[in-house]
Amino acid sequence: MEMVGAIVHQLTRNLTEKQIEEQGFSDYYTDHALGIWPQSAGGIPNNALTYASKGNTVSDLNEDLAAEQKARATYDNILRLIDNPDVIAPIRFLREREVVHYQRFGEALDRFQNGDYESKKIFLNSKR
Repeated sequence: MEMVGAIVHQLTRNLTEKQIEEQGFSDYYTDHALGIWPQSAGGIPNNALTYASKGNTVSDLNEDLAAEQKARATYDNILRLIDNPDVIAPIRFLREREVVHYQRFGEALDRFQNGDYESKKIFLNSKR
């Protein structure tokens, strides 16, 4: 989110009042000025409901796989819409990172399902 936020900031920091009005940015500007507020393209704010965890390894890894694919698809959509090379390069990097994460989560799921792990239970000792 930090990289996307930085890109948005770079693209909006010099907007004029006229540009803010013409581009349909005035509602956002009224609430946040040019600050970064994580939300969907449809204006729905980011919240904890977008994250899922069941405490079940298979379920959670599948959720991770889906999240990586959704992020990759979003970056693909962004790349189809833009022509600014200063935006394209970091978005391509982020897209590639999602592909690698998807592969690693897939490998972890395969290992778990094939019994290639030391223990099904992981205990965290917070007292040291």
